[in-house]
Amino acid sequence: MFKPHSDIANLAPQIVWQFFDQICSIPHPSKHEEALATFIVDWAKSQDLAVRRDETGNVFIKKPATPGMENRKPVVLQAHIDMVPQKNDDTAHDFTKDPIRPYIDGEWVTAQGTTLGADNGMGMASCLAVLASSDIPHGPLEVLLTVDEEAGMSGAFGLQAGWLEGDILLNTDSEQEGEIYMGCAGGVDASMTVSIERQAVAAGSQLVEISLKGLKGGHSGVDIHTGRGNANKLLARALKHHLSGVDFNLVAFKGGSLRNAIPREAYATIAIAPAQRSVLEQRLSEFETVLSNELGAIETSLTFAVNDTDSALDAMSEQSKDSLLALLNACPNGVVRMSDDIQGVVETSLNLGVITTQTDKVEVLCLIRSLIDSGRTDVEGTLSSLANLAGAEIEFSGAYPGWKPDPDSDLVHIFRDMYEGIYGNKPDIMVIHAGLECGLFKEPYPDMDMISFGPTIKFPHSPDEKVHIASVGLYWQQMQALLQNIPERG
Repeated sequence: MFKPHSDIANLAPQIVWQFFDQICSIPHPSKHEEALATFIVDWAKSQDLAVRRDETGNVFIKKPATPGMENRKPVVLQAHIDMVPQKNDDTAHDFTKDPIRPYIDGEWVTAQGTTLGADNGMGMASCLAVLASSDIPHGPLEVLLTVDEEAGMSGAFGLQAGWLEGDILLNTDSEQEGEIYMGCAGGVDASMTVSIERQAVAAGSQLVEISLKGLKGGHSGVDIHTGRGNANKLLARALKHHLSGVDFNLVAFKGGSLRNAIPREAYATIAIAPAQRSVLEQRLSEFETVLSNELGAIETSLTFAVNDTDSALDAMSEQSKDSLLALLNACPNGVVRMSDDIQGVVETSLNLGVITTQTDKVEVLCLIRSLIDSGRTDVEGTLSSLANLAGAEIEFSGAYPGWKPDPDSDLVHIFRDMYEGIYGNKPDIMVIHAGLECGLFKEPYPDMDMISFGPTIKFPHSPDEKVHIASVGLYWQQMQALLQNIPERG
């Protein structure tokens, strides 16, 4: 079908892996999906499929029913085009220009030093594979590919009523084969701005950068309960509580790169007397041992380092430094509350995702997630109180609704019966602590029946991301069987 770009194009089911191989070859991080979207549109036109785009940039492709299935309920297959751009510090990669380099690692496919983009590239590949196939029976079919899901869900926010004709939507953005999702968390971004005053660095001081690296990171929703370290929190803790005997000025603090990814790295530029450098390194080594005792079962590669650096900025005043570090230390992070209604599912969480320093301010970006609106507003209130105590400004933006579970969903029952018929056991019917687009789709299409399913993907939003090869085959089998089992229109 396409010229292979890697060995994954030879995996089975080949039609799915060939599409995913092609997707990996075209850069498509959030906000930079146009090249891949254009490729998909041109490919659809070459297949004589009806294709169009809306003002937001979402791609719509329509395929007629196979003969004899015209009276089935119309189905929308849905995925998002963009991927999360994360890389290891020693990996040279420009996500806007360079292709992803996937490779086979035993039972898995992963990428060389970067996120793989199986979230949601594998789902997108399966949607396109259905369109390309001539031997899969199905009713009237639409494919909706949204933009910017990972960086604000602007594609889903921009979806207008009247663009879709389907009665059923199959979201392909789940990450555990054998689980189907009928609900998800909503969320909101919280941005705190801390104004800072500066003073001259003391004469004779040495500028050094403290780095904290080697954490696993991951998805701030599905991985938030795993106990992984947050680099921003841990470095702030080190600066606030574990540098006894070190007199330092704070110049800058930065950490994390995405609000929806658990931060893997953080950095602080400080000014110290040269004679205190050895004490600084000793204190950080001691704290590294403390963290190894706390997190060693999970964070096996965590390391602090101290390196010479320079900066055009003056030091923060003592009051500004103390206020900032107090805010970062007091800021909640991780699981806030587990659900009482759904065993083992996080109800409310917070990720202290990104910290950046400018001349006169430090900006702190968090993502709040919750299955219930009251949980979200409770954390909003906590952050507002902390900002008030720290003299910081706070703004909430980009709120998106959760997807309320419907245990009486006809589609859930159809999938469950189909799955049990194939494998002899029932799938797990779940609610996910992540922001699927289904909640937003329910606003313009309140009567549309929806589920989310997909292959097994581990460690999304991190360079450790990988997809289980065998699960892709199972997922593809389920996709085909489900399309054949869609009931007729009432």
